[in-house]
Amino acid sequence: MSTKPKIWLSSPHMGEKEFEFVKEAFETNWIAPLGPHVNGFEEDLQRYTNTKHAAALSSGTGALHLALILLGVQRGDEVLCQSFTFCGSANPITYQGATPVFIDSEKDTWNISPEFLEEAIKDRIQKGKKPKAIVYVHLYGMPAKVDEIRQIAASYEIPLVEDAAEALGSTYKGQACGSLGDLSILSFNGNKIITTSGGGALLSNNKEWIEKARFLATQARDVAPHYQHSEIGFNYRMSNVCAGIGRGQMQVIDQRVNQRRKVFEFYQEIFKNSEGITLQQESSENFSNRWLSCILIDPSIKNQIKTETILQALADENIEGRPLWKPMHLQPVFEKAPFYGDGTAEILFQTGLCLPSGSNMTEEDLSRISQVLDHLL
Repeated sequence: MSTKPKIWLSSPHMGEKEFEFVKEAFETNWIAPLGPHVNGFEEDLQRYTNTKHAAALSSGTGALHLALILLGVQRGDEVLCQSFTFCGSANPITYQGATPVFIDSEKDTWNISPEFLEEAIKDRIQKGKKPKAIVYVHLYGMPAKVDEIRQIAASYEIPLVEDAAEALGSTYKGQACGSLGDLSILSFNGNKIITTSGGGALLSNNKEWIEKARFLATQARDVAPHYQHSEIGFNYRMSNVCAGIGRGQMQVIDQRVNQRRKVFEFYQEIFKNSEGITLQQESSENFSNRWLSCILIDPSIKNQIKTETILQALADENIEGRPLWKPMHLQPVFEKAPFYGDGTAEILFQTGLCLPSGSNMTEEDLSRISQVLDHLL
C-alpha cells in the first residue's frame, strides 16, 4: 500500500469566508439549531436556484422525507423512484410505510427512463394503485430528461419530487436544478459540491409547503405557552453554525463548478484515444456541475481493461475510486419491490466507475492519477 497522501473521491473544499460566518456565530452565541445564518442561507439558496421558498435542514434524506409527508404519502401507498441512485432517494418512502416502485434508467443521462416511468404508471393504475409521487434524480450532477418527466407527471396528475442532491450548480435549459420539481431537495453532505458538513434543503414555490416543512422539522411544536404537539414532528432543522459554513460555500459555488468541470476535461484528455471507454456526456439542454466524473468501459472490446483493475490500481496508490451506484432494485432490502425496466441500470453498475473529482485536487494529485491511468491504458 502506498504511503503517499490520500486522494479522495470528493472531499470538502473550504475557503476563508466559511470561517468568518462561523466565527460570527460563536461571537454572537448563535450556536443553536436556528439563527440568522439559517435564514441567510435559505435566502442564498432561493436566489441561486430562483425558487421562492427554502427550508435548511439536517440532511437531504430528511428533506425528501418531509417532501413525501407534505404530499400525503402514507402506509400502503406507492411511490415511483429512480432505481439507479443512492439509498437516500428511496429510504424515506419506507419511513412512511409506503412501497417504492423502481424505474430503470435511460442510456443518455443515466437517469429515470420516461418510457418505463409511463409504463409503470399505467400498470400500477391498472392494478388499482395509482402512485402518490415520483422521485427522480439528477445523477452525478447530470440533469434528467425533465420535460418528458414533467409531461408524464402532469398527464397522470402525480406530483414530482426532484432529488437534486448531487446537482446544485447544474441547469436544464437554463433553469437551475433544485427548482425543477413540485418539491425539490438538495444535499450538503461532506462530499457534495458545497457542504455544510452535513445538511440539506427542501425548496418549492409553494409557501404553505415550506412553512409546514419548517414546523415538522422542529418537532411540530404548536404555538402555545408550553410544549404542546398535535402532530408527530422531527428533529430535521439545520444549525446556525452549519448554515454559516453553507453561506461561505455559496459565495464560491460557481468557482467550485468550474473547478469540477476542469477535472472532467482532464479525464476527457486522458481517455480521448481509449477505445471503449466513454464519459458521461451533456446534451445541448444540459449543463452539469460534474460533481463526479464517471466512465463506462465496454466489456465487449477484446483485452479491454476492467473496472476492478482500475479501482485496484488507484487503491494501490492510495487514490479513491468507486463503482457506480448499485441499483436499488438489486439491493437486498428492496428485493421484493416492483421494478420496471430493461436492465440499463444494472449494466451501468457493472461497467462504470467514479474517478476522483474534488475541486481541491492539486496538480500533483492529477499527475498521480494520470500516471496510474496512463500505465493501465
